[in-house]
Amino acid sequence: MEEKHAQSGDKLRWPAEWERQDAVWISWPHREELWRGGLTRLEKRFTELVHVLSPFAQVRINAAAELHPRLKEQLGGNNYALYDHPTDDVWCRDHGGIFTFAQLQEQKKFSLQVADWTFNAWGGQFPPWDKDNDIPRRMADSLSLPRLSSDFVLEGGAIEGNGDGLLITTEAVLLDPNRNPDATRATMEEELHRMLGTRSVFWLGSGITGDDTGGHIDDMVRFVQRDAVVAATETDSHSLHYRALAENNERLQDLRTCDGERVEVVPLPMPAPLSCPGWRLEQLPASYANFLICNDCVLVPTFAQPKADDRAMGILRECFPSHHVIGFDARDFLIEGGAIHCITQQQPGI
Repeated sequence: MEEKHAQSGDKLRWPAEWERQDAVWISWPHREELWRGGLTRLEKRFTELVHVLSPFAQVRINAAAELHPRLKEQLGGNNYALYDHPTDDVWCRDHGGIFTFAQLQEQKKFSLQVADWTFNAWGGQFPPWDKDNDIPRRMADSLSLPRLSSDFVLEGGAIEGNGDGLLITTEAVLLDPNRNPDATRATMEEELHRMLGTRSVFWLGSGITGDDTGGHIDDMVRFVQRDAVVAATETDSHSLHYRALAENNERLQDLRTCDGERVEVVPLPMPAPLSCPGWRLEQLPASYANFLICNDCVLVPTFAQPKADDRAMGILRECFPSHHVIGFDARDFLIEGGAIHCITQQQPGI
C-alpha cells in the first residue's frame, strides 16, 4: 500500500506487548554456515517454537517460496501461515516491521500500520542484509497495510514501550555512528515520535557482554505493565555484565511514565555465564529478559540452569499472574547472539 496513506506522530500509538495479538511473526532459518549446531538442529527448535506458540496466536513465517514444501512437512497441523518473504537471517524482532495503531481520519477508530525502519545488520556487521531490510515492506504489502518508512537505522530489539507513549532505549545502539552517524538524541527522539507516536524517550547506556548488537534493551529492561519493568541485575562484581547493568539500573531510578508517575523496577537476576570457546561469541548473551508476551502466554528463555531458571520464571509468574509462564531452552539460539524475543515480532489485534 502506498506510504502516502500512512499516519504519523500523534496519530499513532505503539501498543504494549501484553495487549491482544492476532499473530506472531518469525523468519525461518536457511543458512547452514550461520549455526554451529547445524541447520537441521535449528529447524527442529523453530518447529518446537511454532508448536508452543500456535495455541496462543497464529505464527506467520517469513520464508522464500522454495522452503515452503519442507516447512509444511515439518510444521504439520500447527496454527501457522507461510509468506513468500525471502530473508537473510532469522532475527525477525530486528528486521521485521513494527506494528502501530493509526487513528483513522475524522474517526475515533484505529487501524493497523507498519513502521518500516532501515536495517543494516547491526551497524553493517553481518552482510548481506538487503532481503531482511525489505521484510517490513513485504509484510505490509501481504497484509494490505499502510507503511511508514524511515531512513534512520533501528532494530526492534533496541526499543521497549509501555503502550502509553513511553519508550526505553540505549545510547550505544541508536546513537551508534555505524547506524546513525548524524543522529543526536533530539533528532532520534523526533523520529521515534514520528514513526511510533511515542511521547517520551528514556535513555540507558550500553548493553550486556556478548550482545553484538551493541546493547539491545530487550536483554536488559522489559515493561510488564504500564508503570512497572523488570530489569536484569548482576550481583557478582566480577561479572562482565556487572558495570553496564549497575549503571543502567541506577538510571532507571529516574524512570517515569508520561504522566510523571514513578515506574516500579523489579530485579530479574541474570543466569550464570554461558561460554562457547573457539566461537565468534565466547560469552553468549544469555538473559531472562529476552522473553515474549503472546496473549495468555509468557515464553521465557531458559539455559539448563534449574535453580536460576526457576527463580526467573517465578519472578515473571508474579508479574503475570494470569498468564501461562512457559520455559523454552534458548541455548541453540544464543550461538548467533539472541533468544526468544529476538526471533519473534508480535502483530497486535484491532
